[in-house]
Amino acid sequence: MATLSQWVAGARPRTLPSAVVPVAVGTGLAVPDVNPLRALLALLVALLLQIGVNYANDYSDGIRGTDDERVGPLRLVGSKLATPRQVLTAALACFALAAVAGLVLVLLTQAWWILAVGAAAIAAAWFYTGGRTPYGYRALGELAVFVFFGVVPVVGTAYVQTEQLSWLALVASVPVGLLSCSMLVVNNLRDIPTDTASGKRTLAVVLGDRRTRTLYTVCIGVAFLVSLGLGFARPLTVLTIGALPLAIPAIHAVLHHAQGRDLIKVLQQTGKLQLLFGALFTIGLAITL
Repeated sequence: MATLSQWVAGARPRTLPSAVVPVAVGTGLAVPDVNPLRALLALLVALLLQIGVNYANDYSDGIRGTDDERVGPLRLVGSKLATPRQVLTAALACFALAAVAGLVLVLLTQAWWILAVGAAAIAAAWFYTGGRTPYGYRALGELAVFVFFGVVPVVGTAYVQTEQLSWLALVASVPVGLLSCSMLVVNNLRDIPTDTASGKRTLAVVLGDRRTRTLYTVCIGVAFLVSLGLGFARPLTVLTIGALPLAIPAIHAVLHHAQGRDLIKVLQQTGKLQLLFGALFTIGLAITL
């Protein structure tokens, strides 16, 4: 029987910046029309989907045996600390609670099309490693992360508060999505040997070690460039430069061939980068000069 701390570890809390940052940025875009209740509900949806996909990934990879030899964070099924059924139940519970919070947002905004977006997000979370043909095994994980942990939550969070779609929200979602992708890229870079052996064809496996390291660098570099480019509309987005001291060591480690457990440290650094970048980006978008 897994302990509470092991269930928390299985939820992979270091990935949660990918849920928090898009909602924060979307809320920054909503200033001065911020609606605290709707922002909180959007955050709840994002967190529950992130935790749900982590448990679903744990379950699906665990029953396939692809987590039997892992270097990374604790996996509940792979380590036999919890049964597949227990982890599946936890994943489905998270998805159900996310759906309830999303439904409340739909009722508050009367924007019924959000139901379709929410259903797509839950389906994307499950079929990342679930089902007979998981797209995460076909090099499409990063694309899904960009969409559902970048574009959808940033644009969606701004919309449910302002009830308007804007080009600024769409552009602002790009660096957020790229930083979320960088988390997955470095995670899959670390797992290239075990994923290759188990037949899991992530984008990192397809690209190979060298090009995956380049992709990680490009994701972070373009994120900074886009945030700086938005300075013509919101001058204070240049504050994101303050996150460079966290980006440089992570990029340096990746480009200098960090392997295995050293990449776990890079993953932690990337999470911190994502949080600091997101905080500075949110401030820059919220303050108009």
